[in-house]
Amino acid sequence: MLKTKQTILFLTMTFLLSSITSAEDWPQWRGTDRDAQWNEKGIIDAIPEEGLEVVWRQPINQGYSGPAVVGDKVYVTDYILKSGDPRNGPGTINQIQGTERVLCLNATDGELIWKHEYDCPYRISYPGGPRTTPTVDEDRVYTFGAEGHLFCFDRNSGDVLWSKQMRDEYKAKTPIWGFSSHPLVDGEFIYCVVGGDNSVAVALDKMTGEERWTALSASEPGYAPPSIVEVGKTRQLLIWDADNLNSLDPQTGEVYWTEELKPQYAMSIMAPQLSGDLLFASSIGDVGALYKLGSETPSADIVWRGTNRSAVYCANSTPFIDNGVIYGNDCRSGALVAVDIKDGHRLWTTFEATTTGRPASHGTAFIVKNQQTYFLFNEFGDLITAKLTPEAYVETGRFHVLEPTNEAFGRKVVWAHPAFANGHCFVRNDKEIVCVSLKADK
Repeated sequence: MLKTKQTILFLTMTFLLSSITSAEDWPQWRGTDRDAQWNEKGIIDAIPEEGLEVVWRQPINQGYSGPAVVGDKVYVTDYILKSGDPRNGPGTINQIQGTERVLCLNATDGELIWKHEYDCPYRISYPGGPRTTPTVDEDRVYTFGAEGHLFCFDRNSGDVLWSKQMRDEYKAKTPIWGFSSHPLVDGEFIYCVVGGDNSVAVALDKMTGEERWTALSASEPGYAPPSIVEVGKTRQLLIWDADNLNSLDPQTGEVYWTEELKPQYAMSIMAPQLSGDLLFASSIGDVGALYKLGSETPSADIVWRGTNRSAVYCANSTPFIDNGVIYGNDCRSGALVAVDIKDGHRLWTTFEATTTGRPASHGTAFIVKNQQTYFLFNEFGDLITAKLTPEAYVETGRFHVLEPTNEAFGRKVVWAHPAFANGHCFVRNDKEIVCVSLKADK
C-alpha cells in the first residue's frame, strides 16, 4: 500500500513539474533569445472557428512598446498625454507634455501590482508613447523611454535600483521617431543605442549603471536594437546605425568590421538576422544585403545586395528566417514576402496577413513561430495562425483580439509587438492590454 501511495505521489509530482517546466517566459522583445521562437508545448496549432478565450482585458494608455512576461508578472510601458497635439505625420515633430509610466501587472488577471511614472515631455514624430519592450533579467527589469530615460527596477517591488538620462549624459539628440532600440542584457552588460560623439553604442554595468565602454559615431544612431551573434569562435555585438552595419567586441567595444548599409531617413530598424554564417539586414529605400561571416576571424563578405525586384525590405517588424527562406514585411508595399536566402529571389508575395488584400506602406505583421505553427499579429489587431513554406502562405485561423487605435498613412494601426508566454498571448493598443489563451488543452 505504501509503495502504491509513493508511486501515485511520484506520478503526481512528475505531472506538476512537467506542467511547470513546459511553460515559457517572454522576458524581452521577441522572446527569450530574441529569435521570435516560442518553444512552449501544448499550444494550439490553429485558431478554431469559434475564436480564442479572452482571459482578461485591462485599461492602458498610449504606447508602441510590447509587453514582457516573466512568471506571474507582465511588464509594459505607456504614456499619459497631458497637453499638446499628438497627431502623426512622417515629417512633423510634435511637442507634447505628459508622463511616461512603467507598469507591472498580474499575469493572471491583469491587475496592477506596481507602477513608476515620471514627467516626460516629448519632442518627436509619431508621439504615441514609449517604443521599447522592457527587458527582464533575473530579479531586475530595464526600461528605455522615448526621450532616453533608462531605468533599472527591482522587478518584484518596483524600486528604482539605478537610472540614467542617456540623451543628456551622452549629449545626444533624440531621434525624430524617439529612442526605439530595445536594450540588450548580456552577461554583466546592458547595451544601448544612444548617439552623440563616440557613443552610438554604450555598454553599462547592468548591476550599477556604471559606464564600461562607448563606441561608434554616426550621422544618426538609427533604431535597430543591439544584438549578439556567434560565428566560429567569436561572439560579436551588432550595431546597425544610420550609416553602417558594425560588429564589435562585446567586452571592449573594439570594432571588428564595418559595412556600409545606409537606409533612407536613417531608418535602420530591424535586428540583423543570422542563419548559419549568413547575416541579413534590410530597410526602407530598397536597402538590403546578405553577408557571409568569417569563421576564423570576425569578417563580413557580401553575398548579394537586394534590388527593387528582389529581397524584402523590412521596417516595423524583424523578419523570420527558416530553412533557407526569409519571411518578412516589405515596408514599401506592406506585403508579406518569402525570399530565398541564397540569392534574394522572391518566392511569393501576399497581402492577406498584413493589409488584408491591398498595398499599404509599412503594412505590418509580427511573426513568431511555435513548433510548426506561425503566429502573426497584424496591424489591424488580428492574431493569425498560418503555415509558411517556400511554396505558399496558408492561413489556418484568425481572431480579432483588439482594435487598432493609432494612425499611420491615413489608416488605423496597432504597431506593438505581442508577447507569448505561459500558454497565452499578450497584446496591447493605446487603450487596453489583452490576454488570450492559446492552450490546446484547457
